[in-house]
Amino acid sequence: MRRRDFFGNVLAGLGTAALPLPVWADAGAPDFVTAGNKPDNSTWLVGLNTGGDVLFQIPIPGRGHAAALHPTRPEAVAFARRPGRFAVIIDCASGTEIARLNSPEGRHFYGHGTFSPDGSLLFTTENDYDAPAGVLGIWDATDGYKRIGEVASGGIGPHEVLTLPGGGLVVANGGIQTHPDMSRAKLNLPTMQTNLTYLDANGSMTDQVALDGEMHQNSIRHIAPDHQGHVVAALQWQGSPTRDVPLVLRHAPGAKPTFLHHPDAPHLKQYAGSIASCAKTGEIAVTGPKGSHVLFFNADGLPNGSAQHGTAAGVARAPTGGLMITRDGGLVHRTNGIETLIPVVGDWAWDNHLVPISI
Repeated sequence: MRRRDFFGNVLAGLGTAALPLPVWADAGAPDFVTAGNKPDNSTWLVGLNTGGDVLFQIPIPGRGHAAALHPTRPEAVAFARRPGRFAVIIDCASGTEIARLNSPEGRHFYGHGTFSPDGSLLFTTENDYDAPAGVLGIWDATDGYKRIGEVASGGIGPHEVLTLPGGGLVVANGGIQTHPDMSRAKLNLPTMQTNLTYLDANGSMTDQVALDGEMHQNSIRHIAPDHQGHVVAALQWQGSPTRDVPLVLRHAPGAKPTFLHHPDAPHLKQYAGSIASCAKTGEIAVTGPKGSHVLFFNADGLPNGSAQHGTAAGVARAPTGGLMITRDGGLVHRTNGIETLIPVVGDWAWDNHLVPISI
């Protein structure tokens, strides 16, 4: 198949369903989906609302990382942590498994994926580990998630991928070479190269910005749209453990990336986890699960304080405004600089991401 066929609307020409299709309200109308572990080391996909209620908890076969959510149907793709080989598509209304994706021979997943705007295609970040090279796997969500192809991600170690409003994609190529036979070992740190790559709706590269020079070991891992539709990114430093480096950047296509500096960045222990921007105010929050801190920036990129939260993990835009953060014991809602702790029943240990259903 040609690349444009992969990215085209595979729903074209299909008839309208005779019966109403399920929607997210059928799963209890959750506001967020995340991955969590219980004290017995069991692993789950969890639906939460802004009040801290667990609306569903569905077992998954191993520790999860992020989830890709279908734009209309109550379906979530739970991805294994790198270098995992499984992804599970779950009907969140019934709690049943729809399909199990296994990475093809010579590939492993990186824990992230995204749907096309119409929900017809799923894109998964993958490692062609014998090349080595990054690829985006393409799966047909209208035909049992059959794999129909792949395209180059534009670098090594593609971690997170987001769908852009026009139907294109932006990929955070973290630059770190891995191999499943060597667990989570990082094989190329002295020569690694990290970048953001933009692809259009036909899978062709439209822009790429790389971190080079003394920043080439500042791995771009997690990304989010800011309030202007540009990309903000959380970085994980792979160089000298004694060096203080910026862990956040902002990028607009066609421009150079801008590092956002924060005096409290050392609290993150060189590891920025999740990132999100408030749709209304533009405030940016970056979690540091290793340092149990969250950094905040104003819309202009200037530091706006920080907060200590035990194992601060995921952050996402809240449907009621502001930002929501997962932490030990529950959630934190931050709006207009005011933080409210929202307990969640159950001794949950959250993974790095909190995925909003719709903002």
